[in-house]
Amino acid sequence: MGVLDGLRVLDYGRFIAAPWCSALLADMGADVVRVEKREGGEDRWVQSVTEGGEGGTFLQCNRNKRSLTLDTTTDAGKEITRKLVARADIVVANMPAAGMRGSGLDYQTLRGVKPDIILACATAYGEGGPYSDRIGFDGAGQVMSGATYRQGLPDQPIRTVVPYADFGTALTMTIGVMMALYHRDRTGEGQQVEGALLPTAMMLSNAFLIERDLLGTDKPRMGNQGTSVAPCDLYRTSDDGWVLLQVAGQPMFKRWCRLVGRPELFDDPRFADDDSRWENGDTLNDIMSQWCADKTKAEVLDLLEAAKMPAAPMHSTQEVLDDPHVAAMGYLQRVPFPGAPHDVPIIQTPFRLSATPGVIRRRAPLLGEHTDEILDEIGYTTADIAGLKDRQVV
Repeated sequence: MGVLDGLRVLDYGRFIAAPWCSALLADMGADVVRVEKREGGEDRWVQSVTEGGEGGTFLQCNRNKRSLTLDTTTDAGKEITRKLVARADIVVANMPAAGMRGSGLDYQTLRGVKPDIILACATAYGEGGPYSDRIGFDGAGQVMSGATYRQGLPDQPIRTVVPYADFGTALTMTIGVMMALYHRDRTGEGQQVEGALLPTAMMLSNAFLIERDLLGTDKPRMGNQGTSVAPCDLYRTSDDGWVLLQVAGQPMFKRWCRLVGRPELFDDPRFADDDSRWENGDTLNDIMSQWCADKTKAEVLDLLEAAKMPAAPMHSTQEVLDDPHVAAMGYLQRVPFPGAPHDVPIIQTPFRLSATPGVIRRRAPLLGEHTDEILDEIGYTTADIAGLKDRQVV
C-alpha cells in the first residue's frame, strides 16, 4: 500500500517542475493521469533517447503515470475535463494564466466543479507581480536569482547545466501539495498551491543576497573554489582524475595541515579562521594542487578518507552508472521502455520512508496509451470513444 493510494491527480504539466511534482505523488501511490495534446506535449520529445523519440527527462518525470490525449479547447474536451476534475483530488499544471483559464483549469473554475480541489501551479515568476505574464525556463530562475552572477570564471558567468530551479520548484510544490492535503483533511477545504522558479532559485542562493545586503559586497566568481572556505576546489591527480575537497573549521584544517606535511600553517595568522583562509585561498589551493599532482585519484581519495576529510571523486556519467554504492543503494532502477536499446536507469524516489516507500510501478506512458481506459472510467462507451477519436478530440 502506498501512502497516497486512492488519491487521484490530473497532470497538465510540461517539462520538469509540474511533472516531477506529480511523479513523486505517483511514486507514493497516487493515480496520476498525464493529460497532453493529441500530438504529444513538447517535453515528451526533448533529448530523444528512444526509437519513438521520447526524451530522457520525460522518462524520468513521467514514470507511474497514465497518458490521456485530449484537445482541451473543444467543447467535448472541456466536458471531459470537467468529468475528470469532478473525481480528482489534485490538479497539477504549469501553463500561463490565460491558458489555464482557456482550458478551464484556473482555480475558480476548478472549485466550481469540485469545491475541495487542490490546484498546484508552477510558473516562472509567481502570480501578482510585473513579470507574472512572462514565460521562462529553469535558466531564468538561475540568472535572475543572483546565483549565476556569483558562479563561473572571473570574466565569464556560467549557469548550472543541471536544472536545479526546475527540480527545486517541483520539490517545493510537492511539499505544498502535502500541506494542502493535510489542511483539507482537517477542514474539508481545498486551496491553490503555487511554486515558481525565481523564488526557488533565490531560496537556494539566499546566503549570497544576505551577504550583499548586510556587507555591501559580492565575492568574485572563482570557478570551482569555495565561496567561503579554503582549501576548497577540484584538484587534478596524476592519472587525469579530479577530486573535490572542502575544508571548513579548525579541527578539519589542522588535520589537512598534517596530511599535506605543512603543520606550521595551522599557526599562521593568514589562516586563522575560515574567513581568512578564504581570503588567502590561492595559497592553500596551490599547496593542495601540488600535493595531488603526483598521486593517482585512488591514492588521493584513500589518504583523504584516512584523514577524515570531506572529499569525493568527480564522476563521469559512466562512472555514476558503474558506482558500487549507487548499485548497492538501488538509487537507479532499470525500467524497460519500448524503443529503448535496453532497460532505462530511472532515479528512484529521492527520499525513503521506512513503512511506505516510493515505488516505480510502471514506465512512463506512450502517447495516449491509456486514453480508452481513462475515458471508460468516467462513463464513456466504446462508441463514444470512437466518436471522440473521429472528431479528433482525443
